[in-house]
Amino acid sequence: MNIDIPISVDLKELLDLPPCDDLKLPSPSPLKITLPTGGTINALTDISKGIPTDCSMIFNLMLQLGPFLAATECLFKLLALIAPLIDVIKGLSGPDPIKLAGALPKFLKAAEELMPCVLVVSLPFFLKDLICLIIKALKCVLGQLKTILGIMKGISLQLDLAAASGNTELLRTLQCAQDNANTSAQHLTKSIEPIGAILKLASPLMGLAGVEPIELPTIGSETDVESLEELVKTLQGVVGTLQIVAEVLPPPGPCS
Repeated sequence: MNIDIPISVDLKELLDLPPCDDLKLPSPSPLKITLPTGGTINALTDISKGIPTDCSMIFNLMLQLGPFLAATECLFKLLALIAPLIDVIKGLSGPDPIKLAGALPKFLKAAEELMPCVLVVSLPFFLKDLICLIIKALKCVLGQLKTILGIMKGISLQLDLAAASGNTELLRTLQCAQDNANTSAQHLTKSIEPIGAILKLASPLMGLAGVEPIELPTIGSETDVESLEELVKTLQGVVGTLQIVAEVLPPPGPCS
């Protein structure tokens, strides 16, 4: 038997499914910013961070804009120097003492703001920040390499015990774990290559700052325990060298 139970209008509205339009996922609006150079930066959809929204697109664009502003700061200061420089040249070519007297303070003010951008002044500070960043990256890799080394040594010991006891099931499981550890080690050793590439690209700048260029040694493809232990020792030596270089660059002292 079916019995109809009367319910209030308010309760009925709560039980009704909302319209599809209310449940529909909003599509983010296209977002871009026009650069002073004439180009544009477009917000990118990063599906690795979930369904894109207007907020995620906004922050994606902001993350792209930050490096652009940092890279063009000195360029804009240089452009600000051009207008008063033209006025100074006009005042000298006239000669026009009144125009020159008015243009010189503006020129000097713009020149003072540009001084931190002069290569010989700012380059050592940039190099120190870069070297400290590379040190942190290498330490991160070293920490993970040491962890994998510990796992590989433990698996190797258990493999010997399983083989000696004839436990084929455990042996098969441990061999699978060993393969996974080897794969992780391969990925880690490959992650060192970009760090070496950055060091190599920075070599000319190091020369300008009076620092001997530093390069990472060639990293082999072997992922056995002995090879990885040798790699750890090599990278620790490179980190030590980089720390010595960082301490003598301004501001003096170790990396923060």
